[in-house]
Amino acid sequence: MPTFNSVAKRENVPVPEQVAKDVIKDMTRDSVILANARRVPMSTKTHKQPVLAELPDAYWVNGDTGLKQTSVPTWKDVVMTAEELAVLVPIPDALIDDSSIPLWSEVKPLLTEAIGRKLDLAALWGDDKPTSWPTAIVPAATAASQTVTATADLTADVAQLGKTLAKNGYAANGFLCEPGFNWQLVSLRGQDGHPIYTPSVVENQPDRLYGRKLDEALNGAWKATSPKVTHLIALDWKKIAVGIRQDFTFSLFDQMVISDSDGKVIFNAAQQDAKVMRLVFRVGFQVAQPATRVGSATAYPAAVLVEA
Repeated sequence: MPTFNSVAKRENVPVPEQVAKDVIKDMTRDSVILANARRVPMSTKTHKQPVLAELPDAYWVNGDTGLKQTSVPTWKDVVMTAEELAVLVPIPDALIDDSSIPLWSEVKPLLTEAIGRKLDLAALWGDDKPTSWPTAIVPAATAASQTVTATADLTADVAQLGKTLAKNGYAANGFLCEPGFNWQLVSLRGQDGHPIYTPSVVENQPDRLYGRKLDEALNGAWKATSPKVTHLIALDWKKIAVGIRQDFTFSLFDQMVISDSDGKVIFNAAQQDAKVMRLVFRVGFQVAQPATRVGSATAYPAAVLVEA
């Protein structure tokens, strides 16, 4: 008997599932400290940098035979100490074999981002800071009374940050803002009518605030309060230094044993058919406060905009 309605049904046909090879994710964010601070090569754990501590003076000579006075500049050593950041990531071999995505390739940029975030938190706010490092940037600027309280005139507030640094002998050559704060700057105009903020439309080109580079802290290292709400930081990046003693170093182990602080074995890669990726990074952080002709001896190369 003729039939005209036979249709192949999905449940009767083996149709392979399509598996996406990419992962939906946000782009990884760099460390703002590593991206902007002055890089100092470190061949040992500690690095000494001479900084001008006292400026020489000059004197008027009294008459043709007056005595000339003496004045001697002095220097002091600022010591930078490299400290270690590290992490272990164990992944079972079976999971690697069965995964539809290259897990190790996906993990690496996430680990470097985590290292950068940890560095920024320590250098900017003092969170979990190594004891050998100096006071973090925001607490140090606050202690030096280099804060500007936000008003209704944000244009003037930003300019006041630059003035605060300038009157102490430093140059505001960069800004760092909380996530989203740049959108509050879009409509601002200076006294000449020109915008003070210029968002970049070209990839990898920085935004500009009063002609200086503006970075948005997007790696999770911006703190809402510390102790006040902080919106924006103006910095003299040339006075802020990082030293790389050991750059990002990845190693993969199949025989590693992971133990806790009491020595108890928590994970055995060989016995549990797994591999462990280790990332090690050794970095130092220091802030130079050289003597200047203006400002106080306690002046600091950063100023912060805080909420009232």
